Amino acid sequence: MKLLYFDCFAGAAGDMILGALVDAGVPFDELKKALGSLAVDGWEVSVDRVLKTGVSATKFRVHEHPPSLAHISPASYGEVSPKRPSAAKAGHHHAPHHSLKEIEAAIGRSALTDSGKGRAIAMFRRLAEAEAAIHGMPIDQVHLHEVGAIDSIIDIVGAVFALEWFAADRIVVSPLNVGGGMVRSAHGVFPVPAPATVKLLGQAPIYSNGIEAELLTPTGALILTEYASSFGPVPAMRVDRVGYGAGDRELKETPNVVRVLVGESTEVGESTGGDQPLGLPALSERTRVEGSMKVVTLECEIDDMNPQIFGVLMDRLYAAGALEVFYSSVQMKKNRPGTLMTIVARPGDREKLTELVFRESTTIGIRYQELSRECLDREMIAVSTPVGPVRFKVASRGGQVLNAQPEFDDLAKLSAERGIPIKDLQALAQKAWLER
Repeated sequence: MKLLYFDCFAGAAGDMILGALVDAGVPFDELKKALGSLAVDGWEVSVDRVLKTGVSATKFRVHEHPPSLAHISPASYGEVSPKRPSAAKAGHHHAPHHSLKEIEAAIGRSALTDSGKGRAIAMFRRLAEAEAAIHGMPIDQVHLHEVGAIDSIIDIVGAVFALEWFAADRIVVSPLNVGGGMVRSAHGVFPVPAPATVKLLGQAPIYSNGIEAELLTPTGALILTEYASSFGPVPAMRVDRVGYGAGDRELKETPNVVRVLVGESTEVGESTGGDQPLGLPALSERTRVEGSMKVVTLECEIDDMNPQIFGVLMDRLYAAGALEVFYSSVQMKKNRPGTLMTIVARPGDREKLTELVFRESTTIGIRYQELSRECLDREMIAVSTPVGPVRFKVASRGGQVLNAQPEFDDLAKLSAERGIPIKDLQALAQKAWLER
């Protein structure tokens, strides 16, 4: 299982994330070509090596034309951008911003994949929704301010391309160092983290180690919360590559970098040998699934489709990345019996799954909403029994085991091989779990 781990001990910003991914292997020429397909004028990008408190890192830069234009970020986004001079020093000129519709149009004509386009557009809508909530206005009246500036567009679209290039099975992010103190902006002085950053963080774990600076930007928070499968310490993994992405600050306490570790998960152990039926896990197998993440639910009712299609549709939805699919009986218009289809998925898969449902079913409309999902931590642990190993799905919270159930597929396979009733195997497995 390919794994990426983002270590955000000095915060994170869009350019830091991109720099780390380029440093870890994303071909800069391919990235530059993908960004060029946006067909937005007035910029160019470059990368170079810099030293941050003794650590060599890749600095990803966006150069706007003309370079003398200045930009002040609003209260919801924090400090004056270090990439540009302050307005007081530059005659109060402001860098051009792009509306949400302009950004969506640019993404639509880009070279991103269809799923990448859907994800990038969804991310900008999250930004617009955050700003709308902060300022108490409808989303269609929102001005995107800093995130509508070209450097933020490049950072977000570039991150989508780079993370698709890696095609990781799992992305884990450390708790986020937000910094501390106050930040001056066009709307006044606000505490760190800035309002939009807080809104975008959701339930992601944050902390401050006392550095008086804004270390986590809204763009950084957006990218990391969008892609994180889970948050926590470094998971068990074999590290193949390391990338360091530089920020703009010069910190005395720590290097102003994001570190990304690229490698393979090692949470599934190798076989310990012994009497093990074909197809069952090694006794040392231990697979962990984190339980907290953001999800999107999609729903629609159907009353005019051949019921045989529902089974095929469910299989294809799971194959396309759905986390859960279930059907419920409902009574619809004209007193017709129908089926309520509910799909739970990662936000970035919404567009892909929506297209699949429209293509494969008879529905003409789908509702969706984003939710935060909290589950118990889950592990798959193989336990030795007198008739062979059986995997247990173990659920816990805060280190305390709350439930443990043998995997039914393993019981069914052992039953077929040994000629033992499943109910007897279940009792044997439970006894082995309690005596392990």
